[in-house]
Amino acid sequence: MTLPLVIEATELNLQLGNPDLLIVDLSSEENYQKSHIPGAIHLPATRLLSGKAPIPNTLPDLDQLQQLCRDIGLNSNSQVVVYDDQMGPWAGRLIWSLNILGHENCSFLNGQLNAWTQAGFATETSANTPEQSDITVNLEQNLVADVSSILEQLEQDDSIIWDARSPEEYSGEKVINAQKGGHIPGAVNLEWTDCLISTDDTRLKPVAELKALLESKGITPEKSVITHCQTHRRSGLTYLIAKYLGFNNIRCYDGSWFEWGNLPDTPVEK
Repeated sequence: MTLPLVIEATELNLQLGNPDLLIVDLSSEENYQKSHIPGAIHLPATRLLSGKAPIPNTLPDLDQLQQLCRDIGLNSNSQVVVYDDQMGPWAGRLIWSLNILGHENCSFLNGQLNAWTQAGFATETSANTPEQSDITVNLEQNLVADVSSILEQLEQDDSIIWDARSPEEYSGEKVINAQKGGHIPGAVNLEWTDCLISTDDTRLKPVAELKALLESKGITPEKSVITHCQTHRRSGLTYLIAKYLGFNNIRCYDGSWFEWGNLPDTPVEK
C-alpha cells in the first residue's frame, strides 16, 4: 500500500479498513475525544520532543523514538496518515521524525480533520488502541541540522536557511523565550501560514503557487535548505512542503531559535 505524501480526504476515505493503514491524530486529547477519523489512534504531540534540558524541543533519542514507533503499532508495511489540530505543523514534524527513522510511507492529510468533515465523511468518538509492534529503528541524521552545520554553510551560495517564524520574530521585534532576537545571518523569512490557502481553509496552496512563493524567497530545489522556527513545530510543516515540492536536500534545525537565541556566541541579524 502506497499513498502520496499529501493526501486528500476523498483518497483517505477509500482506504479505510486497509490493514496496513495507520492513521495518527496529533490533536489535543480533548479534541481527539470529541471527534476523530474512524480508526485513528491518538499520539500526544509531546512524544515528538526529547523533553530533555537544556533544549527540550529537540528530536527524541533513539530509545524514545523506537518506543514511540512500537506504541503506535508501526511496522515496515505501515502506511501512516497523520493530521493535527494546529493547521499541520505537528503532522509535518511526525513525518520528519519517521523519515529520520527510514520510514517513507507517510502521508499528510491535506486540510486536517476539517477537510474530512467538510467532505461529509463520518467521525467517531471512541478511542482506538493500537497493537504494539516490535519494530527496530535506526537514526539517519542527514535530515537534522545543528549549530555547527549551520555555521559551516552560512557563506555558501548553494544553501539557504528558511525561517518559518513570523516577520516580527524574524526582525527581532518579538522575542520568545530567548536572550536575543532577530534571525540567523542570511536566513530568509517565509512564515509557515503563508503556505496555506488561509487560516480558515488550511489546505496547502496549489503546487504552482507554492513553488512560485518559495522561489520568490530564493528557496529553490537545487539548494541545500535548512528550515527552523522557534521550537521546530511550525517548521515541521515547512519541511513537509519542501519534500512535497521535490526538494532532495532539506534538513530541519530542531534546536531552532530556542537554542540559537540563547547561545552566547551565535551570530544574529536584525
